[in-house]
Parts: sequence; structure tokens; C-alpha cells
Amino acid sequence: MPTVHLLDYAAGNIRSLVNAIEKLGWQVEWVTSPEDVSKAEKLILPGVGHFGHCLTQFSNAGYVEPVKAHIQAGKPFMGICVGLQALFEGSAESPAVPGLGVAKGYLERFRDEDKSVPHIGWNSANSQSKDRHSSRQSVYGLRPDSKYYYVHSYAVPYREGELEKDGWSVATARYGSEEFVGAVARENVLATQFHPEKSGAAGLRVLKAFLEGKRSQALPPDISLSATQEGLTRRIIACLDVRANDQGDLVVTKGDQYDVREKSDNAVRNLGKPVQKAQQYYEQGADEVTFLNITSFRDTPLKDMPMLEVLRQTAATTFVPLTIGGGIRDTFDPETNRTVPALEVATLYFKSGADKVSIGSDAVTAAEQYYASDRKLTGKTAIETISEA
Repeated sequence: MPTVHLLDYAAGNIRSLVNAIEKLGWQVEWVTSPEDVSKAEKLILPGVGHFGHCLTQFSNAGYVEPVKAHIQAGKPFMGICVGLQALFEGSAESPAVPGLGVAKGYLERFRDEDKSVPHIGWNSANSQSKDRHSSRQSVYGLRPDSKYYYVHSYAVPYREGELEKDGWSVATARYGSEEFVGAVARENVLATQFHPEKSGAAGLRVLKAFLEGKRSQALPPDISLSATQEGLTRRIIACLDVRANDQGDLVVTKGDQYDVREKSDNAVRNLGKPVQKAQQYYEQGADEVTFLNITSFRDTPLKDMPMLEVLRQTAATTFVPLTIGGGIRDTFDPETNRTVPALEVATLYFKSGADKVSIGSDAVTAAEQYYASDRKLTGKTAIETISEA
């Protein structure tokens, strides 16, 4: 199998990216030291979270100069999310922390007067209007009729001509009235603000084009450039209630006023296995998949929670955002005989392939405490500790 190197500098969960690369027939090797960078022929820099934290980790580990040397040597390089942001000069998220400066520009926070921040959802990465001379060419598989999955609060504002004069091809998206950089490409470099590994078939197409070195391809003749819709699109989210049946197997079920048992034989209503149902919905075009765990596994060691394995298996075949809900709270672990904080529980789910966690009952409790204490935050609720991390 051909090989691509991923740089591991503790910048977020990248299990889904590895799964997507392996799905495309490539093998992942890890860069775990600055010395490893020179061995990489193709290098991907992922990253999730805070610009300052990621770039500080990156710099302290000694990766800045080796990665710059990789790019300057003309070797293929791809940055994803914070990996794109790192290529620019800096960010308002951490003004004192410099970027790599490969591309000119600074990240700014989205304005929140007329919209929610962060920007989360499926949006464009359209390069067609930026290059009139090659309007029927697709840059690294990007298409004007496709939508890609974004989750970020800071972005590089698009100013026509500024990046292009330095040789960059630019694909943009629009959030409210703000147009920003969704992807950039120049010679051996591709960077996306969106997550290709979570963008379904459209995202896999971009990853595949990078891995195979296909920088420019002709768009299929049936794609209309004039019909492109900018901005967030509506989404279809498959929401699967999961619980154990009487035999102990996890099944997707459906309740009738919370009653999940058949009237005929009192068996738990079984609509199929969670992993298979999630893959089925993905293949039918669902934009996201949510698992709601409605079974209590009080006597199960935390590391053996059945939903962790469901997430691992689903993330290997389903390349859209995955959410897990149910049980994201302080939990007693019988194996270690201690109460595990909600943050640790959520971290286990994130490391197993979840992109989001959904908090129900504990959110109500947190809100009640907030109003009862004259709107003072404690910093100890599941919502506060997980979002802070």
C-alpha cells in the first residue's frame, strides 16, 4: 500500500482522518519527532481546537523548520482545519503566537451580531468564480456543487486578489455576510478549513486527489456553475436510539411514548444493528449520524462501554460527523472503584470517533443550578468542563 505521513503533535482526535485515508487504500505512518519529517514524501498536518495551543505545541516540539523545509522542497503537503490556519501569519485567537507564514493573512473571529459562532455545518468551498480562465477545472477535487463540513470560530477573510497574486488558488465559503477562505492550493500545497474526512463522498474525493497528486481535473460536464448556492445548507441528521435487548445485544430501537417493547411478545423493538444502520443512512445521504444511548451500563467498566466499540466501528466506514448522547455525566467505574468525571467520559467517546457529545439530563440540572445561584457559573458542570477542554 502507498504511504502518507501524519504529523502527531497532540492537536485533537484524528482517528476519523486515519480511517478515511485507509479507506482510500493508503497506509498511515506517524511523524513523532522532527527528524521523521524528512522521511515523509507526502505529509498531512491535522489539527482541532485552539490556534495558540496547537501552534505552541507544534513549535515546542521542534516541527516548525522541518515542516517549512518539507514544503520548500516541493513535497506534497496538506493542512486540515488548524493545519490550514497554521500556514498563515497569525490569528486573533492568539495574537502573540505566530503562524508559519507560508501564506499571507491573519485569521479573524466571525462576527456574532447576526449569526451563531462557531460556524458549524455544511458549506461551500467554491473556487470557480475566482479563476475565470479555468472555470471548468476542479482544484484537488473541489466542486462548486458540493458541500463540506466546517466547525470553527476563526477564519481568513477573503479579499479578492490578495492570495491569488502570490500564486494561490482559493476556494471560498460564505457565512452570513462574511466571505472566508475555505481552502487554498499552490503547487505542492493544499489546505482546507473544512474536514474532508467528515465531508462524505465530497471530502473523500478531495483527500483522494491530494494523495494521488491530481491537482487539477476537468469538472464533469453535467455540473452547472451557475446553480451554485453559497452558505450553510440544510442537513439530514439520522438519529438512532440504541439500547441493549434482553439477550444483551445492542440494537437500534424506536419508542412509543418511551415504550420500546413490542406489544405482541414484549421483546425490545429491533430495527437493526447500530453500526450497520449508521452505514446504511450514510450511504443513503445522511449528513450526520447521532447515537442516543438509552441503556444504563452501570455495572460495566468504563473502558468496556459497548457504545465505545460502536463508535470505533462506525467511524471506520461512515465519513460524516458522529454524535453520541446518553451517559455523558460523572460516572462510577466499578473496575477502578472511583467516580469518573464527565470530561473523562466524553474524552473516551471523542477518542473512539465521536465528533460531538450530546448532554441531556445534566444540561437541565446545570441550568437549574445556574438560575438558583443567581446566574453564577460553578465551572464544575459537564457542559462547562467539556467545553473548556
